[in-house]
Amino acid sequence: GVKESHQMTIFRIIAAILHLGNLKIQGERDGDVCSVSSEDEHLSNFCSLLGVEHSQMQHWLCHRK
Repeated sequence: GVKESHQMTIFRIIAAILHLGNLKIQGERDGDVCSVSSEDEHLSNFCSLLGVEHSQMQHWLCHRK
């Protein structure tokens, strides 16, 4: 009962969440700081699926403010 266009949007969001779960976040300095590799394919896939900027997502995954 869900329209095909809505199904594709739902599938895109689910795929992005699954890629985000495979992202490798590296902890540094006793867990106070973290980083994400700019070459991580899961981050690239996540960003392309949701249409967000790669560098911004990489930054905001590791910063609270």
